[in-house]
Amino acid sequence: MPGNTDGGMVTTSTRAPVPSSATRHRAVVAALVTVLLWASAFVGIRMIGTAYSPGALAFGRIAVGALVLGAFAWRCRSPLPRGGAFALVIGYGVIWFAGYTAVLNLAERHLDAGTAALLVNVAPILVAVFAGLFLGEGFARPLVIGIAIAFLGVVVIALGGSGGESVNDGIGIVLGLVTALLYAAGVLMQKVALRRVDTLTATFLGCATGAVVLLPFAPQFVAQSMAAPTSAIAAVVYLGVFPTAIAFSTWAYALARTDAGRMTATTLTVPAIAIVLSWLLLGELPTVLGMVGGALCLLGVAISRRR
Repeated sequence: MPGNTDGGMVTTSTRAPVPSSATRHRAVVAALVTVLLWASAFVGIRMIGTAYSPGALAFGRIAVGALVLGAFAWRCRSPLPRGGAFALVIGYGVIWFAGYTAVLNLAERHLDAGTAALLVNVAPILVAVFAGLFLGEGFARPLVIGIAIAFLGVVVIALGGSGGESVNDGIGIVLGLVTALLYAAGVLMQKVALRRVDTLTATFLGCATGAVVLLPFAPQFVAQSMAAPTSAIAAVVYLGVFPTAIAFSTWAYALARTDAGRMTATTLTVPAIAIVLSWLLLGELPTVLGMVGGALCLLGVAISRRR
């Protein structure tokens, strides 16, 4: 998430058998690395503060991620997608890598890291709704119940107000939900594209597309980097290398060796980790109502995933 959040790109990969306990152990470690890095992205964005504008920060992060992923893609030399698959990759590159990242940066000008992570994790329900509408997956009773509970959670978060020095205003709540919507739309497009495109190629091309879309913010990024403290520049590099490039790689490794449903469920731990990191590093905590609402959101997501 932070960014996300962002784990939908690989949820459609095929399952692979687990050959040994050692492989299972490595898959668990990889999954833990992924959720930690994704959670840290929410805190990293807040730590940068006002050193970078939301658009400039988005460009810097995605450009760094594209460079790292491009180095691996160059070594693998996988064939480029064509036709509809290529269009889908470009589409979620625009929506997810560019749109989601920029809006999340803007949302965290109004939300603490924990609240932002809680709102973004409404995305799995939105994915299920889109899949029911456009992929013929229907609307099971657990999905409807989960949507109702998660919606109640969002209302409670909105009523929570400010916590500590955080803002958590109405604009932030709306931006957080827009972020979740963009993430969900990107995931849905990836879900179809990954049927014909390998994970590394799809991720690199999506990230590169996002960097191209965000190019208008490149002059701002350069100018703001000249005035930014070293810690802020280091944070941008961290966001690009770790939550954007490495986390997707460790997620793909773990997913290839673990059940897809269980792996996807591990992303529900991201908000909890983000809240703890935000408290330890920034002294931020959501309000009591915010945490209650977040718990309702996660409960709704968990119920919606029941068969």
